[in-house]
Amino acid sequence: MSVDFSLIFVVLLAITGLVALVDIVVGRSRAGGAASEPSWIGAQARAVFPIILIVLLVRSFLIEPFRIPSASMMPGLEDGDFIFVNKFCYGLRLPVLNTKIVSIGEPQRGDVIVFRKPSEPSVDYIKRLVGLPGDHVVVKDNRVTINGQPMPLTPDGNYDGDFGFTGAPLAIEHFPSNNHRVMFARNRAAIDFDDVVPPGGYFFMGDNRNDSADSRLDLGYVPERNIIGRAVRIWMNWRRGSVDWSRIGMKIQ
Repeated sequence: MSVDFSLIFVVLLAITGLVALVDIVVGRSRAGGAASEPSWIGAQARAVFPIILIVLLVRSFLIEPFRIPSASMMPGLEDGDFIFVNKFCYGLRLPVLNTKIVSIGEPQRGDVIVFRKPSEPSVDYIKRLVGLPGDHVVVKDNRVTINGQPMPLTPDGNYDGDFGFTGAPLAIEHFPSNNHRVMFARNRAAIDFDDVVPPGGYFFMGDNRNDSADSRLDLGYVPERNIIGRAVRIWMNWRRGSVDWSRIGMKIQ
């Protein structure tokens, strides 16, 4: 289960704000209504309050860091990547409640998106958006067709890294507004699919097509309210006790 940092920051903000307010009221009452020096705990609360507020606002409305926990988005994202997620691009949402208060943009086919798992909202997933509401999505032998239009695949050699996928075929998948690399893990069956995305739902797939628990399986369709934001950059990679400096700063395609 993931930790709800937004809830933690909201609670801390409320506690420090309350402590600072009580300290001001008590201090004024003792000084007969005049301003007084804050107590030690009141001074600490006043110092910490704006810091917590700034962090909460940035995490809630602008950028939030996440860690990639699996191999389902290889070859582009690896287990051990730490990424920045743009929470502003699709609209402003209230922290904790995740209620959208300002709509700015809509998720686009091909976006790599972090979202809350519908059946377990405390768990965050990251996948590629493939099907929009109303799309007829067909996946057959690892080839995607949307509304009767096949998404072209261009062979791109074989994967030469590790993670147990050495030699897996790679390809460039061409969406109308997005080109990205996908991988087809060997010794794993292709996962076929044929259905129409319902209104208000989104269809997601992992780029590691034969090794991804996504909308083709038990994940199902993801409602708009579960979307957190679009993955944009890798800011750190930490795996097996060392940093892979070559991945830092990479743009997520």
